Amino acid sequence: MKDYLKLSIEMHKKFNGKLEIKSKVPLENRDDLSTVYSPGVAGPCLEISKDKKNAFKLTSAKKTIGIISDGTAVLGLGNIGPDAAIPVMEGKALLFKKFAGLDAFPIVLNAKSTDEIVNAVKAIAPSFGGINLEDISAPNAFEVEDRLKKELDIPVFHDDQHGTAIVVLAGLINALKVVNKGKEAKIVVNGAGAAGIAVVKLLHKYGFKDIIVCDSKGIISNERGDLNNSKKEILSYSNKNNLSGNLLQAMKGSDIFVGVSKGDLLKKEHIKAMNKKPIVFALANPRAELAPELAQEYNIEVFATGRSDYPNQINNVLAFPGIFKGAIEAKAKNISEKMLIEAAKALSNLVKFPTASKIIPGPFESDIASIIAEAVKKAV
Repeated sequence: MKDYLKLSIEMHKKFNGKLEIKSKVPLENRDDLSTVYSPGVAGPCLEISKDKKNAFKLTSAKKTIGIISDGTAVLGLGNIGPDAAIPVMEGKALLFKKFAGLDAFPIVLNAKSTDEIVNAVKAIAPSFGGINLEDISAPNAFEVEDRLKKELDIPVFHDDQHGTAIVVLAGLINALKVVNKGKEAKIVVNGAGAAGIAVVKLLHKYGFKDIIVCDSKGIISNERGDLNNSKKEILSYSNKNNLSGNLLQAMKGSDIFVGVSKGDLLKKEHIKAMNKKPIVFALANPRAELAPELAQEYNIEVFATGRSDYPNQINNVLAFPGIFKGAIEAKAKNISEKMLIEAAKALSNLVKFPTASKIIPGPFESDIASIIAEAVKKAV
């Protein structure tokens, strides 16, 4: 197996990062200079000063995404700081351009509080047509997104939450077809951070009724006195029998496991506790909750990871480019739950005949971003 961590370090050294800025227009002579800069540039400035909507026609800003992170929850690496988050944000910008044709700019913030993050993003918001929040730890991530959605008039989307949730839902729609089960399936979600909470919310909105959520201390139930507000909120529609205990107890009689937690967590006894034809989405990165090599040995019917070097990759790249493409083309001011569900359904429909090894399209198949964008625009 290739050492992708080493290969990535070598690539970043060779190219000194992944991004550069290129001009769309010529700059070869005095006429060009006088047009792109002074005195000609005063023309579009005056047009925008008369009506801010002209910025959509006359600048690239309103079709550019700001990728914002404070570096507190980077991949599965945790709070490694804003400087260490830059390679991920640069990669995100590359994906926006490749899959949706959108320019995006990575911005990492040396911020210590939600107020600092919110104020910084509000201050730079005129430069962008949308804000993609990335790798901000829970519960700050929830407050930051909620406040920015209320206070800005451009789409704000926390990809770790909603991008993950969209692709998980799309994958489960097709995985359930493979095992011939439906919305009555019992689901265990392990991990109650930003991604886990968003997954649970979207699965509930789609119509799943039997969901149990676990965090590092076990099952989230009404018996616990240590729950934050986001965990208390999901109890209104999860753990209907108020079960208490550890992950193994949660998994008894379950049909689906969704892990957004930590690597090498699952053991054989966890899988044996599940119903026949279990579905396991082990999404922790870079090490999954269960090594993919063990899926067949443990008789897992449908197995997915977040990794690009295995089948059934549940990866945000399948969702966020199309979400923003659709939202910006529709000039939407926010991204609704209806848009998220329609995006998931459109994504699942791209696999016409799901199999155990093919429940989700690969990122280089079809024109996924455009198809999701059309679903989003219809939802708008």
